[in-house]
This record gives sequence, C-alpha cells and structure tokens, in this order.
Amino acid sequence: MQFFSTRDQSRRVSASQAIAQGLSEEGGLFVPESFPQVDVGALCELDYPAMAAAILREYLTDYDPDFLAGAAAQTYGAAFGGKAGCLAPVEGETWALELWHGPTCAFKDYALQLMPKLLVEAKRNLGRTEKTLILVATSGDTGKAALDGYHDIPGVEIAVFYPTGGTSEIQRLQMATQEGANVAVYAVRGNFDDAQTGVKRVFADKDIAARLAGRNIRLSSANSINWGRLVPQIVYYFAAYARLLKAGRIALGDEVDFCVPTGNFGDILAGYYAKRMGLPVGRLVCASNKNNVLTDFLRTGAYTARREFYKTSSPSMDILVSSNLERLLYHVTGSDAEVAALMGRLAREGSYTVRPEPLAAIQASFSCGWASEEEVAAEIRTRWERDGYLCDTHTAVAFHVAEQHKRQGTPMVVLSTASPFKFPRSVLAALGHAAPENDFEAMQALEQATGRTAPASLAGLRQKPERFDAVIDPAQIAEVALGCQA
Repeated sequence: MQFFSTRDQSRRVSASQAIAQGLSEEGGLFVPESFPQVDVGALCELDYPAMAAAILREYLTDYDPDFLAGAAAQTYGAAFGGKAGCLAPVEGETWALELWHGPTCAFKDYALQLMPKLLVEAKRNLGRTEKTLILVATSGDTGKAALDGYHDIPGVEIAVFYPTGGTSEIQRLQMATQEGANVAVYAVRGNFDDAQTGVKRVFADKDIAARLAGRNIRLSSANSINWGRLVPQIVYYFAAYARLLKAGRIALGDEVDFCVPTGNFGDILAGYYAKRMGLPVGRLVCASNKNNVLTDFLRTGAYTARREFYKTSSPSMDILVSSNLERLLYHVTGSDAEVAALMGRLAREGSYTVRPEPLAAIQASFSCGWASEEEVAAEIRTRWERDGYLCDTHTAVAFHVAEQHKRQGTPMVVLSTASPFKFPRSVLAALGHAAPENDFEAMQALEQATGRTAPASLAGLRQKPERFDAVIDPAQIAEVALGCQA
C-alpha cells in the first residue's frame, strides 16, 4: 500500500515513511492509494487486539504482520482494563461506544498508545537512526495521550503546545505533571488554531528542517494529521458493529449510524474509512459545539474559519480550522490540484467553497448538527436522570445531535470520547449541584452525587508535582523546535 499527498499525488511514500514523516513537505496530508475491502463477518469474530492487527495489516503493508499482532496485543490489553471497544446501552436503540477506558481517559489513547510502537518500527523498516522530534498541538486530550505514549521512548523527543486557558484544569494538569526525560509542554497564547498553525508553519519551513537535519534530527507529528493516528481509530467502528452483532441487535449487513463529537474531523473520518472498507455504516453524524464551523460547511459547502471563537465546556472541540477535512475533500474530488487550491484559499482568505458535486458526495454519507452550552448541560442531566448514564461534555454534544438524526430501526452509536471526571465542574453543574472552584473537590463531589468512582489516573493528579509552566507566543514554537539537541 502506497500513500500520497492530498496536495501533490506525485509524492508517494510507504506506510512507514508516512508515519515517520507525518506531513508531506508541501503541507499536504498522506492518504492511502485505495480502500482495502474486508470480510466484515470474519473481522467481527475476532477479539479487539486481533481485529486491530487485521485492519492494520491492510494499510501498513511494509510492516511485519507478526510485529503488528504483537503491538496490538500489547496495546489493547491491560492498559484498557479489558474494556477496549466497550459498548454500553443508553436507551432504546442508542448506544455509547466508551473510548475513555485507557490510560489518559480519552479516545486518543486508542491511537497514541499504539503509535509510538509504529513510529519506532517505521524507523527500523527505513533504516533510520536519527532523533525524531515530535511537535503536537492539542486542544486538550491529544497532548496528554501523546506524552503518555511517547515518554522515555529512545530516539524520540516530544513537545506539546496547548492554548493557555483553553483546556480544563484536569487536562492542563495531566500535561503539566507528565513524567519523562524526553517531554516538554508549553502553553501558547491564543486558541488551539493559533497553536496548530504555529506547528504547521514549522513543518512547512524548509530552513528549519535543514538546520535540524544538520544535527541528525527529523520532525514528525502525533496529531491526527499523521496517518499513524488515523488508522488505529478505524478499528473501533468495526468493534462497535461486532458488539451489536453478537448481542443480536443487528444482522450482518444491517446499517448502523454513528454520531461523533469532533473538531479536527479525524475521529469521524476514521468512520468514513471503515465505511469505504465495507463496514455497513449508514449515516456519519458530525456533532459540533458552539464553534460550529463544520456544521455550516456540511450544510452549505462554504468553510469560513474567520469567525468568532468560543471557549466552551467541551474544549477539545474548540477548533475552527479542521485539518482532517482536507483528506475527505481529496477523497470526494480525487484532485490534488483542487485540494491544494482550496487549502491555499483557506490560508490566504480564511474561507473556501466547494463545488456542488463534492458537496453532494459528502452529504451522501455525512449529517451534522451542533449543541449550545445550554443544550450540552441539559443533555448531561437528561441522560443521567432518565437513563442513569453519566457522560462528559463532549459526549453530551453528540447525544444532543444524535437525537435529531435517529432513524427508526437503525442503531445509533454515540462515540463517548472522554471520562466525565475530566470535566467535573461542568458535569456537576449540569446535574444541578454547586460546583467547587477546585477541580479535585469537584471530582469528589461528582463521585458523591453519582456514586461513580473517578479514574485513579485523574484523582492521583492532585499529588503530582507540576513540571511545566512556560507560556509562549505561537511564533516561538519554531524556537522550541530549533532548541532540540541530537
């Protein structure tokens, strides 16, 4: 399987190269040359690690299959407490795919616990011995998951950049207390898009790349712009389908709809890849918060990033420039030149509009909607009081939007992307309780109010010392990169 850039089809690389490099030299994202067709029934007979290995093999064809099997078994075993691909009933035909039972209590663990293994193996496959410098922009969850996955990995350094004041306090502490000799964390003045743009500019700067190469250092990314982040996420769509099949809620071939809370579009794009591989996915429902740029685009075909930015109770979705939408645009247009022109327009003017034909192709698979802050709070309370289901703010966005798109007789799987204890003040307030200012006191109050227990990895943050407190401007991200030592 070869991969090529969304902006230049002539730039073809192997899977190992795509994962080691992260982003194409001209700024494009790597996409697979084709969508392998799989035997859905056979896949659904496998447990989660075996299913992951089978799907990975379809795309990572230059990796040793035995390595992939071992890496999947190691990743999705004890670290997820036997709950990889856990599907919980909520009400009627609505289900929650709980993706937060990993080490950092967010769905990013599914990719970022595996991705370091893929990167190390990619370098081995390519015969490369240089140091890899990973730069990560995060709106909250990716940062901690990447730090946890890459800390103390030989030959790798990782620097994470998050918007100052743009995460929950628990998310910030998860990053600021991270252990490891090869990790660094920076708060960036501005919002997530400022941090993400700063990182992308470093990747696009040939002078920086040359100066680092002179010291035997190469850049890579752990954001979902890297193909190694996306391919593991395809797996849990198949796993959800398999759980419904085994529970007798569907027959093989029946459609299942998925509602995904997303800002950078990677998590829902993985569902599109699963559909293109033959999984009977009906509608992919894109759920946005008040930063509803994706909702507007999916309805009209016009993408406008220069708009008011809102800090919400679902901060991991507070994004206005959705990187992975570029991959979808390539798949529906088939034209690198068209995608390059659209992305150039976005960079220069902050907006673009797609032609009617690509928009129709997108709308054939995707639906959309968004939730206000009031609707998010109401959804948290409704799910708890009516169904006894406790969810976080991001998942509540998806539950609210899913309600608008349910189809009679078709299961709706909501991707539950984070533990409610990562956002204890917002969840507690939504349930009608006074929320203490301190997140750990709020966590304890949420436990008392619900009878649920906070994950030990979150509760334990209170005792961990903070290691990182630097605050920088977006332009200083380049200085951080150049400060890396071989």
